[in-house]
Amino acid sequence: MGAVESDSTQIEVVRVFTDAAGRFGNPVGIARADEVGGADHQALAARAGYSETVVLDEPADGRTRMRIYTPTRELPFAGHPSVGAAWWLSHTGRPVKVIDVPAGPVEVEALDNGLTWIRARAEWTPSFTVDQFDNVDDLLTLRPTDFPEGHHYVWAWVDEHRGAIRSRLFAPDLGIAEDEATGAAAVAITALLRRGLIITQGRGSQLFTEWDSDGWVRLGGRVVPDYPVVI
Repeated sequence: MGAVESDSTQIEVVRVFTDAAGRFGNPVGIARADEVGGADHQALAARAGYSETVVLDEPADGRTRMRIYTPTRELPFAGHPSVGAAWWLSHTGRPVKVIDVPAGPVEVEALDNGLTWIRARAEWTPSFTVDQFDNVDDLLTLRPTDFPEGHHYVWAWVDEHRGAIRSRLFAPDLGIAEDEATGAAAVAITALLRRGLIITQGRGSQLFTEWDSDGWVRLGGRVVPDYPVVI
């Protein structure tokens, strides 16, 4: 299991929303709450430098509590840390059914085909500026410097019949020039389009969603352990 060490604190690192070969994906740092109780969690996340770093309580009765930090602020909910933490807890023999985040209870489901699923609501996500492009080629010409502020999710259909899209996300206000794979944005676009999606984001990360008419979105993907990094 990959790990980051800061002073005497170990932060586990997993990569979330990889492709079927375990490539790409978005790293998330996972710190145990009992090991960083007296630490400045926001400063820890800034030093780690991942798009999100989480502080996770020890599970009890199939439930745990999690706080989520970008390099610059705390979030009430984020998708790739929720999927990553759910996978990591199961991988270490402590599976949970619910992860409580400030936005609400995130239900967890791990399937045998290698996908880990959670359920969340679009109103938990940050407010994104969503722009649809006519074709993928134009989408791929964008640069992070084109977006000096805000939270911008840009996307284009790859195959509308299949629900396949290509997307990118730029969130400089969160300290993230470009995010490789964004679960919250996948939840938001699924609720906007009111249909399940197959999403390829960033360099080639893969996210899967399903839409429920009651407003819940299922978000799933593959997770792998990352290589050790020391800060």
